[in-house]
Amino acid sequence: MSEPGVFAPAGALTMSSAPTLRAEGQRLARAGDLVVDLAAATAADSAALALLLDWMRCARAAGHALVVRNLPAGLASLAALYDVDELLVRESRA
Repeated sequence: MSEPGVFAPAGALTMSSAPTLRAEGQRLARAGDLVVDLAAATAADSAALALLLDWMRCARAAGHALVVRNLPAGLASLAALYDVDELLVRESRA
């Protein structure tokens, strides 16, 4: 089994950046197991949550896994508010 790829979008993950990031995340999610590292995200709104869920659907449809690393607290709070936090598979800390 190969190591998962890492996708680390930087900057704002908002309504204005979502269309550009969507296609890249989908491509990577379809290509193999993927870690989405949000350490470099400077802002995240509901569009970021929608992106993560979209990429997860793409990964699962292709038979791959997607995990989230460095989920910002605000985005985690938003996921809990929308009651989708359990859908986000977070990277476990060793």
